[in-house]
Amino acid sequence: MPNPHGTPIWYELLTSDEDAVQEFYAKVVGWTIAKPEMGPPGVDYRICSAGDGPVGGIMRMPDGAPMPPTWLIYFGVDDVDAAVEKAQTLGAAVHMPAMEIPDVGRMAFLADPQGVMFYVMRGFSAENSPAFQDGMTALPGHAVWNELAAPDQEAAVAFYGALLGLRQEGAMPMGALGDYRFWHVGDTRIGAVMPQPPGAPAGWLVYFSVDDIDAGHRRLEASGGTALHGPSEVPGGSFMILSADPQGARFGLVGPRNGA
Repeated sequence: MPNPHGTPIWYELLTSDEDAVQEFYAKVVGWTIAKPEMGPPGVDYRICSAGDGPVGGIMRMPDGAPMPPTWLIYFGVDDVDAAVEKAQTLGAAVHMPAMEIPDVGRMAFLADPQGVMFYVMRGFSAENSPAFQDGMTALPGHAVWNELAAPDQEAAVAFYGALLGLRQEGAMPMGALGDYRFWHVGDTRIGAVMPQPPGAPAGWLVYFSVDDIDAGHRRLEASGGTALHGPSEVPGGSFMILSADPQGARFGLVGPRNGA
């Protein structure tokens, strides 16, 4: 995948109940979810697709996994092995060393110096990954924002800047909590880093686009999910809801308010 270094190229949900969350996200986000014909042997991996292509995957959490159900981000890098080596020099831990999945790509599973987990990946496809799209032009079902809550905001800015080339530019004040600082890959704003709010978990949070935020809100609650915050208006006229699926994995919804 030739996406620029540092671009989010895939999203993956680790869950305790694949069947339940498949039904949930199909209803709430509108994905078509199915097992690939040539999936990893012995692994129940399910592909989530928006109307114009795959966005992410769902798989069962490994037994004894030291974390609750969660969404993870795969960041595209130019060279996975070089990225792993550099991440270690920057204080990251390697949870899964670089490995290849035939016909998919080379990847590694890391934790940043503050313990936040993420993947680095170089896909074998010659096409760009469409999983992340700019929120101003995104189609429903795509990831449109990647938000990191970090115990040490300055350290996170330094780490992801050095490893992934994420450029921090611009900020929005959040009162006593501090600044909400925007991250860019090239000219594209992909998300932000914020200080970890009291009582909230550290980690990455992914926001997915929906056709209408109020309709999405109704689908969320009717399907057993929880609105943790919102709907709240965000710059640009869209609205967001911080949400949790029935297994507790946190994610966000973003969309216009069309009166639907």
